[in-house]
Amino acid sequence: MLRNLKLSHLAAGAIVVLVGYTSSVAIIFQAIEAVGATQTQANSWLVVLGLGMGLTSLTLSLRFRMPILTAWSTPGAALLATGLDGVSLPQAVGAFLFCGALLTLTGLTGWFERLAKLIPDSLANALLAGILFQFGLSAFHALSDDAALVGAMGVTFLAGKVLFPRYAIPVVLLVGCLWAAGAGSFGDLDALTFSLSMPEFVAPEFSLPVLIGVGLPLYVVTMCSQNMPGVVTLRGAGYPPPVSASLTVTGLASLILSPFGGFAFNLAAITAAICAGPEADENPKSRYLSSVIAGVLYCLVGLGGATVISLFLIAPQALIATVAGLALLSTIGNSLSAALAESRGREAALITFMMTVSGVTFAGIGAAFWALLIGLAVTRLTALPLPQPIKT
Repeated sequence: MLRNLKLSHLAAGAIVVLVGYTSSVAIIFQAIEAVGATQTQANSWLVVLGLGMGLTSLTLSLRFRMPILTAWSTPGAALLATGLDGVSLPQAVGAFLFCGALLTLTGLTGWFERLAKLIPDSLANALLAGILFQFGLSAFHALSDDAALVGAMGVTFLAGKVLFPRYAIPVVLLVGCLWAAGAGSFGDLDALTFSLSMPEFVAPEFSLPVLIGVGLPLYVVTMCSQNMPGVVTLRGAGYPPPVSASLTVTGLASLILSPFGGFAFNLAAITAAICAGPEADENPKSRYLSSVIAGVLYCLVGLGGATVISLFLIAPQALIATVAGLALLSTIGNSLSAALAESRGREAALITFMMTVSGVTFAGIGAAFWALLIGLAVTRLTALPLPQPIKT
């Protein structure tokens, strides 16, 4: 395995961890604050979330030889940040355990995998393109924040695609870091904290209102807003996702780590696309090495706890947005091309894409779920036979 390791695998894994933490760690902090955790308990959350993502990503990637990445439930964290008012930490842990049990049961029964197979490839690619579109667009929005930095990275990317396409993204990341360092764009180094964090067990308490009001919605948003796009990401990249096995592994990880702060784990979508795309490796059979690297880095970040996360927080947002957007450009283009390739079903695919890009949310569930439902409905509707004219 090591002899097949490439610089592009290392770069993709590093970008995944950088994007994964900086894009949503602030929401985790809000969820921790909402539940009234102490500093040691907060550090415990950071440790087990990193270890949970790392170990589950390693397990699935090595077992199936696919770029399978897992993540904490970002919409779940947003739900917790707003829905834990008046809920004690032990009651919240009880809700986490309930959600983990539901995730595990979903994987063991296999019903979600059967459902996922009903999604046409055109809709899967349209959904993936829509999910990634905002990240690609963010690279261009970043021009207004730091035009010089983004310009330097953009020029490097274009030159790299011509001169060294295999290493374009690693060089873009290196140029971006050097430019930001030279311009003093990194945050205050005094904000860095140096401490070793350890997991802290919290005994659960089970309250029926909390299980229904927190645990069940946590399960629903994790399935609809995270696991479904995660499945679509792998399918769009050409991999047959082991859906049931992935849900079982992430569900068990949620069950085991819930008392320490690991509230919910699921398949990743955005970061998985970085590892599953051609920028990670031209050979699809060895792209899983990029997710293996990401898994190792997630574990190291988890062990570093608050120290490593404070390092991520001082990175300039323009650098992160640009490297993520450029790394996903090929995947966005390939997905859109596949979604709209066939004239039959093109309207359904386009509606799915546009609904996903809209970002609208209903009942606390994100646009990806509703886009898929509408896309399936349009697909069925357009497949109905046209009424025959009445002969006179």
